[in-house]
Amino acid sequence: MINNNYNGALQQPIGSEFSATSTTENVIKDIDLKGKIAIVTGGNTGIGLETVKTLAKAGATVIVPARDVEKAKKNLQGLTNIEIEELDLTEPVSINLFAEKFLASGRPLHLLINNAGIMFVPLRRNSKEYESQLAVNFLAVFQLTAILWEPLKKANGARVINVSSQGHQFAPFDFDDPNWEKREYQTLQAYGHSKTAVNLFSLELDNRAKAFGVRAYAVHPGNIWGTELTREAPVEILQQFGFVDEQGNTVPEVINSLKTIPQGAATTVWAATNPLLNDIGGVYLEDVDVAGLALGSSFENGVKPYSVDETSAKQLWYLAEKLTDIVFKFD
Repeated sequence: MINNNYNGALQQPIGSEFSATSTTENVIKDIDLKGKIAIVTGGNTGIGLETVKTLAKAGATVIVPARDVEKAKKNLQGLTNIEIEELDLTEPVSINLFAEKFLASGRPLHLLINNAGIMFVPLRRNSKEYESQLAVNFLAVFQLTAILWEPLKKANGARVINVSSQGHQFAPFDFDDPNWEKREYQTLQAYGHSKTAVNLFSLELDNRAKAFGVRAYAVHPGNIWGTELTREAPVEILQQFGFVDEQGNTVPEVINSLKTIPQGAATTVWAATNPLLNDIGGVYLEDVDVAGLALGSSFENGVKPYSVDETSAKQLWYLAEKLTDIVFKFD
């Protein structure tokens, strides 16, 4: 029996009975989360906000860390079972402070949903001189998960959901130049590089954590319009994707073909709650099911083999420990 997803051994649909058009309302039906505690980064906008609303409505206590606390309070106004905390994912010190506050509460953590991410940004570096997409999309995820390991283990059945992207197909992980110090910066390649890292981390985390009752998943939400992910996108890139025309106006037929936010958040919610996944982890999910392998040379559905490669996953783990100054211990 195959018990890990190294090299994509488990990357095939398992018959979830859902599809690309399923919504959060569909996948949460008959799921009771009373007594469960969740953390959702980026939970005050876009698919993160939809995820928070869905989990809270199902009875979970949801902690929403946000860089702009006042904005989060406004966006989450009226919701019950919500706690808002301060967190800047670009800065390791802020991650430590947020995580330590949760640790001090002594509570278990049933769901850690690493939803926050950035895309289409110019070259920026954080206080450690790490490229921003790598820092936010991956290193922050590694650091936060590592510090919260004990409450995850304490839950006696936790899940870590790392929001990835089909954009991992833009680039494999570059171990020779992870922080873009030797190459001319290309924002889409940097994004792909960071999301490939998310997939490799999810793979390795699951293999190391499953003995302690913690499972991990990488999730592609789908292509969605109306989130804050495009707020810094150059118009040339939006034109390249066909989202806007030569005048900078959105192209209705393209926008209307994309997923809605409730459809985009559905795979995250399914990954976090569905019993079909109790005995499988380390897999890349899309359209509310386990994805297949993407074996072609073009941009397509599924996960690229380099993104579930065992050797790369182990190599990345040790690089992440070095870059974050954290030894992620399992005991």
